[in-house]
Amino acid sequence: MTSRMLRPVRTGRHAQPRSASFLKARLPLVTAAVVAAGLCAACGASTQTVGSASPASAGRSAQATESASPSASASASTEASPSASASPSASASMAPSSSPTPSRARSSSAAPKPARTSAAPAPARIPGPGYDSSADAQKLIDAALSAAKADGRMVLLDFGANWCGNCKAADKVFAQSQTAAILGASYHLVKIDIGGNSSANSALLRKYSPSGGSYKMPVLIVVDSSGKVRTDTHATGNPALTAEGINAFLRKWAS
Repeated sequence: MTSRMLRPVRTGRHAQPRSASFLKARLPLVTAAVVAAGLCAACGASTQTVGSASPASAGRSAQATESASPSASASASTEASPSASASPSASASMAPSSSPTPSRARSSSAAPKPARTSAAPAPARIPGPGYDSSADAQKLIDAALSAAKADGRMVLLDFGANWCGNCKAADKVFAQSQTAAILGASYHLVKIDIGGNSSANSALLRKYSPSGGSYKMPVLIVVDSSGKVRTDTHATGNPALTAEGINAFLRKWAS
């Protein structure tokens, strides 16, 4: 005989019918559906298309758009204004570069060129003290006259002798710096010996000092580049044989 085991019966808990629990779970849904149906019947069918806004909401959105547009335009103008205000400064900063600065204008103007001046001629050579009896006096005079034509100086003919005391005194003055500077700047000095037996040199003395007679040495004769006599100390007398006397004589007949 097959034996069956029986389940024990639970006490203290009563099972509820299944139909009652199902209705209890669905009751809120049914209630909501009934309320929704009542609202639809009270308001009427909606003619507004799904997705389109109502006139009131469209008006509100338009007002919002209008109220937002001034701020947007203000912000746009605010954002655009810096660049607009920056353009004058940029043009102002670029403007000076196109115009030359005063220093450039001064540097571009041509400075006047200094006038050319001819260099002063070198001082003429001054022969040493004494008289060379062997020298060709006529040749020395011709060379001095030629040089005088080139540089515009005068020619000073000094007729003397090596034994003449006054001639030696004159030589000492000619060697002084101030007198030598005057001679070198304004004269070509030619010294001619008349203390010996040179007839040629004596003839030259009579040529430039034709008055004749007894000559007191030294005889100083100034001639220009053409050989014309300007002064003859045999006729006028010698200056004082000092620096002051000879320098005054040389300055007087230098030009």
